[in-house]
Amino acid sequence: MKLFGREPALIIATLSAALSLLVSFQFGLDAEQAAAIVAVISAVFAAATAAITRPIAPSAFTGLVAAGVALLAAYGLSVSAETVGALNAVALAVLGLMTRGQVTPAKSTTPAAG
Repeated sequence: MKLFGREPALIIATLSAALSLLVSFQFGLDAEQAAAIVAVISAVFAAATAAITRPIAPSAFTGLVAAGVALLAAYGLSVSAETVGALNAVALAVLGLMTRGQVTPAKSTTPAAG
């Protein structure tokens, strides 16, 4: 299975990083709210990656680390929402590239057309 002709793990990590960066522009959010949203985005997209790739463990670990980075940045380091988004985007990019080499797309369950 491929998304847009590419590996799904890399596409989903890129989308997650882009959404995390978008949240970092705040739109009236404080750093803690932005971090919570970024953490949820990271966790949801990691679950989606784990669902469509095998083995599940590297994708799940990536989501855990990315969500942890977002939460640590806001609640442990007291940094701005922009920094939360930037740290999460970097974590997702690096971990997405590392994950991509360790996972393969899950086999499609629908029969191929003729």
